[in-house]
Amino acid sequence: MVSTNKLKSVDFYRKIPRDLTEASLSGAGLSIVAALAMMFLFGMELNNYLTVDTSTSVIVDNSSDGEFLRIDFNLSFPSLSCEFASVDVSDVLGTNRLNITKTIRKFSIDHDLKPTGSEFHSGPVLHLINHGDEVDEGSEGSVSLKAHNFDQYLHQYPILVVNFYAPWCYWSNRLKPSWEKAAKIIRESYDPEIDGRILLAKVDCTEEGDLCRRNHIQGYPSIRIFRKGSDIRDEHGHHDHESYYGDRDTDSLVKTMEGLVAPIAVESQRHALEHKPENATEHVKRPAPSAGGCRIEGYVRVKKVPGNLMISARSGAHSFDSTQMNLSHVISHFSFGMKVLPRVMSDVKRLLPYIGRSYDRLNGRSFINHRDVGANVTIEHYLQVVKTEVVTRRSSAEHKLIEEYEYTAHSSLAQTVYMPTAKFHFELSPMQVLITENPKSFSHFITNVCAIIGGVFTVAGILDSILHNTFRMIKKVELGKNF
Repeated sequence: MVSTNKLKSVDFYRKIPRDLTEASLSGAGLSIVAALAMMFLFGMELNNYLTVDTSTSVIVDNSSDGEFLRIDFNLSFPSLSCEFASVDVSDVLGTNRLNITKTIRKFSIDHDLKPTGSEFHSGPVLHLINHGDEVDEGSEGSVSLKAHNFDQYLHQYPILVVNFYAPWCYWSNRLKPSWEKAAKIIRESYDPEIDGRILLAKVDCTEEGDLCRRNHIQGYPSIRIFRKGSDIRDEHGHHDHESYYGDRDTDSLVKTMEGLVAPIAVESQRHALEHKPENATEHVKRPAPSAGGCRIEGYVRVKKVPGNLMISARSGAHSFDSTQMNLSHVISHFSFGMKVLPRVMSDVKRLLPYIGRSYDRLNGRSFINHRDVGANVTIEHYLQVVKTEVVTRRSSAEHKLIEEYEYTAHSSLAQTVYMPTAKFHFELSPMQVLITENPKSFSHFITNVCAIIGGVFTVAGILDSILHNTFRMIKKVELGKNF
């Protein structure tokens, strides 16, 4: 059995008897300084241990979301009607998707960007609109309205159907013969003086620009169906109105007008319409926009190649005056990729304060054409997109904290010979930024703390020994001089 004395022989920390040690003032001072130094260095080491350490690298994009990228947006156009607002997507591979509606919602807004009603529904896509083969005979069956008598006719008839047109418009000229013939037939069947239930009229928007703007007319021809509302007994009255999107031949127009008149009794022409009729022509009528602006929100999925997201006025059976189109807009939200929850983003920003600064760079920005540049102005945004991914390594496994797309944006207003648009041109980088959180070992932290304590203690001991021996030598020299 190993004796106690043999075990004592391997003691690294042999003790010096207390009566052989000597306390000194310099030693006390050094001890206090050493203790403070240990506390300071321990605090620095603890702070370094608790601080997140990351490494950044650039690698080839290995996204988990496949070949497609989601674009979320919320855009407000004060001067573009929801009736004709179209969201289109194109790219360099030949993709060309027009008037996307499945993932898009539209809301009519006023010039202050405030909503004026519920969601605007564009309705189903109709077949190619049929136009009649009638020849313009020069005779007019519809009543020509002006700004000074428009309200008078509006209050006089339970149903007033108005064709807002422009003489230069191809589609307006195609509609004209059928419209005048239909108006003549309706006038003969429902005499305005005797029957008084319906009247077909027209407004030349090149002469009555203010009247057309008041009724939010942006495409020609626009056929509006005005109905007396429930408060027609008031001085001014309220009129519900719809837009007609059906065929434009004489038979279709007459059939639609007859369907509008049928539920209305002759003697009720001066009373409110409590309920709107439902008939076979309902699918060609939809509520007209109640304001001249439109808020467009939703998302589209695009291929990860250079492409364009465009918003413009579009219709297969209407013409637009490009000099009057104003695509000014306010961007409430515009981002790429899946939406990042605010809570997740705030958690990541605690680790990486600079992350997410360009995730929604365009948010809250306004691009307004005050007509200083002129007419036919297209507003373009050039966006360069880079994917950023943040991962953490814990328990020897990688965990993805966040995956987001950040972008730079450059915008300009430029005149064009084509129809003005709001264009977002995007290009995605084939590379991605990978930010990795590097966990710190607790054993490494303990090792450093021990090194701090041992190192400071050792250095202080050496300094104390040097100071003590120096003072002793000085005393000996002084004693030698005295003798």
